[in-house]
Amino acid sequence: MSVHHHYWQGSFVGDEEAGRRLAELPAAVEAALATELETETVLAACEALSAALCDPGHAVHGRLAAHLPEGEDPAVLAELGALLGRRELTRKLRRELGDTAPGRLNRADPRETVYEAWAPVGLVAHIAPGNAASVAPMSIIEGLLAGNVNILKTSSADTLLTQHLMAELAALDPSGALAARIVVLRFPSSRQEWLRLMCAPADAVAVWGGEGAVEGVAAHVPAGCRLVEWGHRISFAYLTSDAWSDAVTLGALADDVCLLEQQACSSPQVVYLDTEDEGEVFAFAERFAAVLAARPPAVGAASTDGPDPAEAAELTTTELMARLEEHLGLTRVFAAPDGSWRVMADTRSPLTASPLHRSVWVKPLPRKRMIATLRPMRRYLQTAGLAGSRTDIAELSRTALAAGVTRVTPVGAMLESYAGEPHDGVYALQRYSRRVAVQADPALFATTACLDDLARPVVLPPPAGPLLGKEDVQEPARRVARADAELYFRSGGSTGAPALSVFSYDDYDTQMHAAARGLLAAGYDPVGDRTANLFYCGAMYGSFISFFSVLERLGGVQLPLSAGPDHRATARALIDHGADTLFGMPSYLWQLLHAEKEALRAYGGLRKVFYGGEHFTPEQQRTLKDTFGIEVIRSITYGSTDLGPLGYQCTESTGGVHHLHADLHTMEILDLAEDRPAAPGETGRLVFSTHARRGQQLGRYMIGDLGREVPGRCPCGRHAPRFELRGRTGDVMRVATYFLNHRRFLDLAGENGGHLGELQVRLDAGDARERLTVRVERTGATDPERLREVFLAGYPELRSAVAERLLDLVVEAVDGAALDRSPTSGKLLAVVDARR
Repeated sequence: MSVHHHYWQGSFVGDEEAGRRLAELPAAVEAALATELETETVLAACEALSAALCDPGHAVHGRLAAHLPEGEDPAVLAELGALLGRRELTRKLRRELGDTAPGRLNRADPRETVYEAWAPVGLVAHIAPGNAASVAPMSIIEGLLAGNVNILKTSSADTLLTQHLMAELAALDPSGALAARIVVLRFPSSRQEWLRLMCAPADAVAVWGGEGAVEGVAAHVPAGCRLVEWGHRISFAYLTSDAWSDAVTLGALADDVCLLEQQACSSPQVVYLDTEDEGEVFAFAERFAAVLAARPPAVGAASTDGPDPAEAAELTTTELMARLEEHLGLTRVFAAPDGSWRVMADTRSPLTASPLHRSVWVKPLPRKRMIATLRPMRRYLQTAGLAGSRTDIAELSRTALAAGVTRVTPVGAMLESYAGEPHDGVYALQRYSRRVAVQADPALFATTACLDDLARPVVLPPPAGPLLGKEDVQEPARRVARADAELYFRSGGSTGAPALSVFSYDDYDTQMHAAARGLLAAGYDPVGDRTANLFYCGAMYGSFISFFSVLERLGGVQLPLSAGPDHRATARALIDHGADTLFGMPSYLWQLLHAEKEALRAYGGLRKVFYGGEHFTPEQQRTLKDTFGIEVIRSITYGSTDLGPLGYQCTESTGGVHHLHADLHTMEILDLAEDRPAAPGETGRLVFSTHARRGQQLGRYMIGDLGREVPGRCPCGRHAPRFELRGRTGDVMRVATYFLNHRRFLDLAGENGGHLGELQVRLDAGDARERLTVRVERTGATDPERLREVFLAGYPELRSAVAERLLDLVVEAVDGAALDRSPTSGKLLAVVDARR
């Protein structure tokens, strides 16, 4: 019976089946590339696998531990899990490809209709090294993050860890997109026909190993295919005179030597001293030998296995040759009696590879000769560990980089790394990607920020878990890790006490770019529009700051005025600086425009209004257009303080209709009374799950808004789902046994009563019955009695409550300034319930 030690696109197969599929590899690759792979799909699966690998009690951890090499510490799974966390991978994406969704064709410059993205090269063939448990799976993860199909060869001596690890990862993706892009084969390098079949259709071949391994694979790499070499490298430490006499520095250097027994490419093989004095070289070698002698012996796999016969022979030969040259005055050797370490001082400067296993060369190299000495070995150089003064470090870093070094660290940190760090002088994700561009007709694509919105819907992992309310989100927000809590906002408090929201700067940046794309869709022109930012600012309220950031990312002209009480000064600034576009809350903009009506009408330069936080009624919009000549009035965004931008309007959107920011969130619309999907077209509770967020899990969050699905594809051509806002759950009042809705009062006042201003409902508990007061902004045509008749005639439930003497209904006209508002955001409080 054939042993199924190959993993092929979701299943384990034997040699015969793997050979058959290899012959058909080009067709399999084409089929896989025809389907889309969202970056979020990779991140979500990796995040789930990371949690399992970091939990020794998890079933996945147990299954994978069984496939570790003999003697391998199971802690390696937790180390691999740490590399797969969302924080590390999103940081890697941002560093290497500039975005957490690098495959989307967004505008390279918001002011131009040129779209750029990172596209996969296609098929990446990975030739993994033996005995390096984390290298093979991480190589595939890098290929997946770039969107590629990946086929990987492991050594015939390796266990099936990589195969089973990839199977566990693919199982965490219900869409099957990951499985379609992963093939892991185990066969010896002598099986040249399989190696040829792997490489023939590849667009990039990544090889891990020495020159021999690279040469063996290069013969099979077709013309035009990108060969990515991750070969062996040599690293060294460089110490100035101040540093080499410092005991702390010597201890740190010993740490670099002993950690991993010099098996890492970043381990120091040579210690260079900034001197020409041979005596100083010999004296340092003797002092450093004493430090190594005090170090405990190697533990774990290194001490169990020790050098293999070939390595032991190299160690012996290198030491004997160095001892022979002592008679010529060229060298001096300090070594442990048991051969566990050796320090070999050499008066000649050229770089010499170490036989490893705590074997270190010490050589003189004045900084003025560093480039000339090291540059001939530039193909092999990797890390330089530097020790010296601040000025020395700055100067020597530049010199070492000029000599060919790709990485500089402090001594003692040569083996440390950070998420997204370049490897051997390049970013892996860029080597596995192509930078692509589309130039489009500005007349046709003026409001299109992302070409993919017109091409295909975004498919994110489905929401899961319990429904969350504001309190469920608020308590975890107070416990967010400090590294993820870099920016603090409070909500406006228009529907309750202000709530705290925290963001990492990376998440904030992602959301501001999304809001900027939505604003372009709504008709904002970053080239021609001159914008006054009139949102409220201060008290940790986020609107003004957020839209400042949005305009900054769009490159739009901005007057950062903020909402202020001096309407005359604000109007003068608009006129003096030629503003034609206003950003702000409807209630504030309404007050400003009417307070300075004559001056702004005479100015005649206002053309666009983008509003947020509240709504303009249809009657108000007609007034703004007729009175002030405003041509465009649209929502600037639909969002919340804790979730960020949720929806945007396009040029085809009217009223409360918005597109979902489908690259950030998934949306559900649940029945008003039961936790099940609302019937198609029916109003329900809006529930959002955000995916592009670090530090906070905001899944299935009921934000308190009501809405209904808008079926069909929008005439604008975008695939993003549409929904219509239908008020807030807090706007639905239970009064006198009836449920009454603030939006119904607003619609009746505008459509049937001709009311143009704001409207607020106040509830009071009377002696005999409850009292409902509709407070309307006083305008020239306001008639409270007429509006009372409109409400009773058009609202049957209200009419019944009044007729049954369960409710007193009062309509009163007041100045707009007398209406109750949120002190933070300036939002009108739609319902003021004074019964409590």
